[in-house]
Amino acid sequence: MQRKLIALDLDGTTLNDQSEISNRTLQTIQRLRKDGHIVSIVTGRPYRNSYYYYKQLELDTPIVNFNGAWLHNPSQKSWDHGYHKTLSKDLALSMLSLKDNPEVQLIAAESQTAIYIEGQYVPYPDFFPEGIHMSRQLRPEILLEDPTSVGVFTTTRNFQPEIEQKIIDTYKNSVEVRMWGGNTPCLEVVAAGVQKAMGLERIARYYHFAREDILAFGDQENDYEMIQYAGHGVVMSNGSERLQSISNDITRHSNHEDGLAEYLENYFKL
Repeated sequence: MQRKLIALDLDGTTLNDQSEISNRTLQTIQRLRKDGHIVSIVTGRPYRNSYYYYKQLELDTPIVNFNGAWLHNPSQKSWDHGYHKTLSKDLALSMLSLKDNPEVQLIAAESQTAIYIEGQYVPYPDFFPEGIHMSRQLRPEILLEDPTSVGVFTTTRNFQPEIEQKIIDTYKNSVEVRMWGGNTPCLEVVAAGVQKAMGLERIARYYHFAREDILAFGDQENDYEMIQYAGHGVVMSNGSERLQSISNDITRHSNHEDGLAEYLENYFKL
């Protein structure tokens, strides 16, 4: 089969409901890499809590973090085909007002190397891989750099539309708002124009892939442009109906039932 570029979302797609890569998924991806296909992670997560999966999969390819705001290659520090888009620190600090909503459990401003928080909520077990004590307070005297993103975490998705609309009404066209997190709802705010397809397109250009030779897998609204861009966009059976409506295909099983591995095995006839 023609060599393919395979773009993988993490939460709700590659990871099961325990935020783990199953043995079947791991073995399937390793076999595809051995067969010459290119696999890249394209995630809403920061690198600080996605590097474990990058290493587990033994990847040496570029990775897209923060829903497209940062493209880099951890295996090549001198790789100069990436980019990094940031928000102003003043905008990030102004978002502290969202904490007035009782449904907002955590506001987290992230840079490439640090996390600044308001709240003590832990969205998922490896959100603070080195412990919450390693984070910094989201305060004007402490946040001295322009962050890559600001994540607004809630305990349920029920109030996300209301919070998202407030962000849009306040900041208008200066930001993009993306939802991700699988069972851990997050509204992530990044610079205007940032989305996953921007990073995936850059990776495809680097490896000289035509769009028809790109497979992308996702499950949530933050995967929308990536699924649209890929020649073959696949949405998980547990994915949103809106995303499924624009996909080329839907997996038979969910992320917790090895849906990704099963689809890849059948597609590539492994």
